[in-house]
Amino acid sequence: MLAIDSSGNKLLDFINVNEEDAAKQFTPITVCLLVVKIGNDYLMGFNHWRKGWEIFGGCLEAGETLREAMVREAKEELGIECVPEWLGIAHFEIQPDYFSDLVREEYGAIYGVSLSEEYMEIIEKNRIDREEIDKIALLKDISSDEKIRALDRKLTEFY
Repeated sequence: MLAIDSSGNKLLDFINVNEEDAAKQFTPITVCLLVVKIGNDYLMGFNHWRKGWEIFGGCLEAGETLREAMVREAKEELGIECVPEWLGIAHFEIQPDYFSDLVREEYGAIYGVSLSEEYMEIIEKNRIDREEIDKIALLKDISSDEKIRALDRKLTEFY
């Protein structure tokens, strides 16, 4: 196990596999997540519903490929069009939540993108989904008493 969060969700493993084979080898892939690096730091979003800082991303919609879902989520949550870099698959154990009342194993497609510092202003201006992601900040600017999701913090280490 690589990390556990305050809800008991676990990041069990990070798997290096090529993007083309990922969807064939791992099911269910329920989420696509984007690690955003700006300079030597990581950009985080504050999730209004989960009340914590996390990386960006979301669930796949019907008919989407992993990459299409990631590009869509980057547009919605960051207001940018990007070509994300494939990083690998995260293997999770998820505790009961609003999606299911069962403990379950899931996989997440993990991507990364490096942006220059001027993107901070572009992202703040162009973000579409402000209901879910209240605010954005670089990891170094988040105070130590604020909740940063442990699994998301750990995933930044893979980029």
